[in-house]
Amino acid sequence: MFTLAGTDLSRFLFGMVLLLVAANLLGYVAERLAIPRVIGEVAGGLVLGPTCLGALFPNAFHWLYLGFSSESSLFGLIYYIGELFLLYTAGLKIQTRFAKSDVKTGLAIIIGSTIIPFVIGWLSTYVFHPAQFLGPDKSVVALKIVVAISIAVTSIPVISKIFSDLGIMHSRFAKIVVAIAGVHDLILWVALAIASGIVSAPAHGGGINGWVVTKSLVVTFAFLAVCIGVLPWILRKITTRRANFLFRSSFLGYFIVILLALSDIAGYLQVDVMYGAILAGVATKFTLPEHLFEKLQSGIQGIAYACFIPLYFAIIGMQLNLAKHFNIGFFFLYLLFATVVQSVVVYVTCRVIRTDKLTSVNFAAAMNARGGPGIVLSSTAYALGIINQSFFAILVMLALVTSWMAGAWLRFVLRRGLRLMPGDEGLQIERVQEEVQFEADNEVLASRN
Repeated sequence: MFTLAGTDLSRFLFGMVLLLVAANLLGYVAERLAIPRVIGEVAGGLVLGPTCLGALFPNAFHWLYLGFSSESSLFGLIYYIGELFLLYTAGLKIQTRFAKSDVKTGLAIIIGSTIIPFVIGWLSTYVFHPAQFLGPDKSVVALKIVVAISIAVTSIPVISKIFSDLGIMHSRFAKIVVAIAGVHDLILWVALAIASGIVSAPAHGGGINGWVVTKSLVVTFAFLAVCIGVLPWILRKITTRRANFLFRSSFLGYFIVILLALSDIAGYLQVDVMYGAILAGVATKFTLPEHLFEKLQSGIQGIAYACFIPLYFAIIGMQLNLAKHFNIGFFFLYLLFATVVQSVVVYVTCRVIRTDKLTSVNFAAAMNARGGPGIVLSSTAYALGIINQSFFAILVMLALVTSWMAGAWLRFVLRRGLRLMPGDEGLQIERVQEEVQFEADNEVLASRN
């Protein structure tokens, strides 16, 4: 029943090998050039997709990735598994503990960088006529929500990786930004789940009415409340029980089951499946003691970031056709608009609470990194039929460019010997511990040879 011809399986595996190699190699090159790894991973898909290989050698591209009827479905499955893992790991990075001295800063930036950019993004749709970017679903309300989120969203995975690469994850600035980004993105994912509920529910009378929107709001917030307020308590009660044979038989398998189950429940509730994935990560974070949480995070990230997440970003690149479906003029205008709005709002918010100018600029730069969540936003909206391929490409490129800009600014500040914020004096760019260990292991292997 679940079979695949040997030649088809070989072709699929060959295509996946090339995609994984391209994603990891170009991701590595990007990191060496002080560029966020995600940009290199997406570039791997661009090289093997319609933008490059498909344009230069269309027959080879078709044979490799569209060679048999179910091949696109197989890559689609890998794509969605990668997206599930990305959002689950993002949920695991949620920080809920602020130092008392940083509560005012964190709350102010969360409120300012979420509400105001979201409202401005929504209002901007009355200026640039978003109907030109409508997808097959033809839901203008859902499209406006997506536009608003794209202006306000920040990336937990990318900004965390930038701090890790710079060796400053321990700094006061990094801890505040990661905590803000976690709460910030969780709020914005509520909005995306509502947009998903709107397009998933049948519109009565051919349009969106108050009942559809209200039902989506109630279901989304109820699901959020249960996952954050009730589920961790239940999991703490049952996880380490001697009768919990699933947990005892497979530590990682147990939490992957929770990830898949919550994502499945979200889908049945007509809340976006990926919203269930990020809440599964949050619930897991609230459930486990520190030593077990670190073990889980290490295991999950080892699987996800070695294979499924690079493939996810590479497949995103394969879905882009920048030669045919990319309005470069509108992209630069949208990039300028999104960057200015978020930067000005965060900067002014920081200044209102009497933060110094340089620290305010640093916060403004960090909160502009849209990265993974920005790409997930675009891919989810595209898959739901909310946006068309042109706007999909614009949102993906917006996420990539703003992530590069944020990393470049923070690296510049540290190289100039400037502080990110008070309390972080004397920080220097450090080599990541994993990289140091990797080179040490290579030297040991070389000496043996």
